[in-house]
Amino acid sequence: MNLTELNKIATAMVAPGKGILAADESSGTIKKRFDAIGVESTEENRRDYREMLFRAKDAMSQYISGVILYDETIWQNAKDGTPLVKLIEQAGAIPGIKVDEGTQALPMCPGELVTVGLDKLAERLKKYYERGARFAKWRAVIDIGSGIPSMTAISVNAHALARYAALCQAAQIVPIVEPEVLMDGDHDTERCYEVTSRVLNKTFQELRVQRVALEGMVLKPNMAISGKKCPKQGSVEEVAEKTIRLLKACVPAAVPGIAFLSGGQSDEEATAHLNAMHKLGPLPWGLTFSYGRALQAAPQKAWSGKPENVAAGQRAFSHRARMNGLASKGEWQSSLEQKAA
Repeated sequence: MNLTELNKIATAMVAPGKGILAADESSGTIKKRFDAIGVESTEENRRDYREMLFRAKDAMSQYISGVILYDETIWQNAKDGTPLVKLIEQAGAIPGIKVDEGTQALPMCPGELVTVGLDKLAERLKKYYERGARFAKWRAVIDIGSGIPSMTAISVNAHALARYAALCQAAQIVPIVEPEVLMDGDHDTERCYEVTSRVLNKTFQELRVQRVALEGMVLKPNMAISGKKCPKQGSVEEVAEKTIRLLKACVPAAVPGIAFLSGGQSDEEATAHLNAMHKLGPLPWGLTFSYGRALQAAPQKAWSGKPENVAAGQRAFSHRARMNGLASKGEWQSSLEQKAA
């Protein structure tokens, strides 16, 4: 393992003003997104859509540091035969790959899940590295509900995340460690704070046990945010303040950077929260975005599967990328959204 090299990549992934595009939707998820805009989810349409994003030069070169790909996408070529991985590299961004294989029900823990995919991961990582991937992603899912999460769910998911991270570093790939506490319930910000701190503490304990070098990883956490069904939603300032307090308490300064997931927030909400956090600096680590839906909802709608809408889709993507790039430096203002609209 060359830690200097891993650290260089991890630092580039969270460079000021840039963030990570999560374009690693599974076939099932992208089908849902395509259904919503009336586009058939064929391999060709999925390729055309992602090619549109990767060819958005302004967005990719100025605001996107890396792209998380799905297994199908990393092997695909653009219409002209150029590997999609090369398009990302040509734009100056780093290709990455989602390596977990989804979730399964956790035995003895009703309503809880464990992420799977460690079997044969070492061989898969080798192939992905040869294809050009320099970082990977593994998502653990922790739900908040009556009597959950259990310590069992937190432990097994933290353990799997740490084993995945160790395998990545051994393959000279930077692991994105993503323990996601879902925002689906009716919990308030305080409950989210409490659960997330348990999850993060356990995750870092396991990372140390597995001898993962913290300098060669990126953390992808949720924010301390109210559940969608909570009658009282936390304000932007409250979410920012609680999230920063949480991260300072749980995330060692050795970690080069933190890239948030959007987790079901609206485009603007995710941007506003990230921006507000930067007003609370200085911070011990780089703090940026690793958004999927919050970067892609607008371009998907603008594109709607029509070749003549590619430029409009790219403009919508560039706008969202720019807004989040500004937010990752604390320079975003809501008036900038209106101007574009």
